[in-house]
Amino acid sequence: MPIGKKILVVVVASALIVALSILPVLLGAPPPADTPDLALPPKPLHIPPEILKPPWLEERRAVQFADLAAADVFRDFAFVDRYAESGLDFVHRIVDDSGKNYLPDHYDHGNGLAAADIDGDGWPDLYFANQAGPNGMWRNAGAGRFEDWTTPALALADRICVAASFADIDNDGDADLYVTSVRGGNVLLANDGMGYFADITEGSGLGYRGHSSAGVFFDYDRDGLVDLLLNNVGAYTREETVANSVGPAYYPGRERAFALHLRPELGEASILYRNLGDNRFVDASTATGFVDSSWAGDASIFDANGDGWLDIYVLNMQGHDQYYENEQGRRFIRKSRAAFPRTPWGSMGAQVFDWDNDGRFDLYITDMHSDMSAAVAWDEEKEKSAVAYSEDFLQSGGLSIFGNAFYRGLDGSDEISTAIGAETYWPWGLSTGDLNADGWEDVFVTGSMNYPFRYGVNSLLLNDRGRRLIDAEFALGVEPRRRTSTRFFVLDCAGADRRHKHCGGEFATVAVYGARGSRSSVLLDIDGDGDLDVVTNDFNSEPMVLLSDLAQRRPALRYMLVDLVGSRSNRAGLGAVVRLRVGARALSQVRDGRSGYLSQSLLPLYFGLDGAEMVDSLEVRWPSGQRQLLAGPIAANQRLVIAEPP
Repeated sequence: MPIGKKILVVVVASALIVALSILPVLLGAPPPADTPDLALPPKPLHIPPEILKPPWLEERRAVQFADLAAADVFRDFAFVDRYAESGLDFVHRIVDDSGKNYLPDHYDHGNGLAAADIDGDGWPDLYFANQAGPNGMWRNAGAGRFEDWTTPALALADRICVAASFADIDNDGDADLYVTSVRGGNVLLANDGMGYFADITEGSGLGYRGHSSAGVFFDYDRDGLVDLLLNNVGAYTREETVANSVGPAYYPGRERAFALHLRPELGEASILYRNLGDNRFVDASTATGFVDSSWAGDASIFDANGDGWLDIYVLNMQGHDQYYENEQGRRFIRKSRAAFPRTPWGSMGAQVFDWDNDGRFDLYITDMHSDMSAAVAWDEEKEKSAVAYSEDFLQSGGLSIFGNAFYRGLDGSDEISTAIGAETYWPWGLSTGDLNADGWEDVFVTGSMNYPFRYGVNSLLLNDRGRRLIDAEFALGVEPRRRTSTRFFVLDCAGADRRHKHCGGEFATVAVYGARGSRSSVLLDIDGDGDLDVVTNDFNSEPMVLLSDLAQRRPALRYMLVDLVGSRSNRAGLGAVVRLRVGARALSQVRDGRSGYLSQSLLPLYFGLDGAEMVDSLEVRWPSGQRQLLAGPIAANQRLVIAEPP
């Protein structure tokens, strides 16, 4: 159970009378729509400064600027949150377990955010998964201006949703969508190519009902059809439903949810589905030997041993991560301890990328649950957690990493997170991309835990030429946010909520505020200007739409977008590796669609070229095993669509 540092966020009486409907406007938020309509006037409000403006932010900013002064990274650009101008009108809402009936459980892990060009117009569109409100599909109408494209089939407003994954399940050239939920049934939605989606769950074999988390598409048997790994967490909820303040009824969490890994009877196995074609999937877990009952929130798919077959790395939120080696699409062999003897204890998100441009892929994993163990001051956030739990609780054989892990290479032997500055505080998902287009991939890590804990920052880590990762979120405008607090819930202290601990005997409407925090993110060029922007899915709040001005600040910006069309491989080329030769430098990326947490997107690969006008050569290693070489010179600043030979 979390025992970290809490900040008092209940609003209390003060001499200044401020109407409930006015205060959020002063803080930059629209008036709340779900405020109780009481005859009595609202209670006078006060928001503690530790939430409204955390005093340590300025100290952290100063330290960061001092560190950046000695770094050899391009940082003459910035991000600005343009949510208000974007046309987006999505707000994430939560179940009461994370609000007024606060109970530490897995609902607080939030939701995913996925991106794809759903209608083939060349602009990336966004799908936000929600918890206690409708999901949202937002079509990019051009230049990063969005319009609501949500239909009832996409909204799924009758269930508590979790993750969202785009994939071309039928190889017809468009992005289909898979959405998971908590005991409401998972949903498969087919795209007609024009951006209209139909529910085809019935008959697909993918309508599992349980405590589902991420859905990860990949072609494990190389038959040209993407298969699905469904991560299931464990039975962290009780059997009866309760009404929620907003949205549908839900199953409340069990007590001590973060110790339920000690109860094997509550385990819920993840499922490996094989794509049979014709939009039909079958459970292939037993047939392939993939048996995993980890408390799994997500997974990473990569070819760890270089044999051309995609392996599975399961991110265990409560224990040792699990690694399964693919034996030519026939069976998976568990080699967890042999390949990765030490892993994070509370893994959340993972990214595979070549951070030092040595031609080998590396693995970066965030660990959130270790940060639940003790209070951490802002100047201790780059250190590993001082976990005091016993081995009886940890069940990890004394081999856990209590914090983020960064493996140079994919064999688990060289863990360098501390040496390169990869530690962050209370992290969730991470996304990688070349944010300054200098030819080195950078990292964006979503963070913060929200009510009832203190504020935590989103981290932007610039890649110092494969030597270290440098914190730059303050220098680049990501932090501090316009608002570090958000209203978490409203109490009717004159009626139904009068016994709530935050009412304190008051006979009024009381608003309770908590720290803002993001869960998932995606890096993409939403306005078509040639640089990468950042969009987040925040917890119980609106998203951030962080537009980069790199294209305006760096006239010599050079980049390459690479999109793939498979023939023998799956149509989207998931699992392909693309390598560019630019002078003496080799740039490598894997097309796995992973970005953020609880999410899978279909976006072109973005390569920053550090001012180079030409790419000397480009090689694609397709999932089918084919290798395709394009000789240069290939002009920069274009979107290159590469079709696999038949």
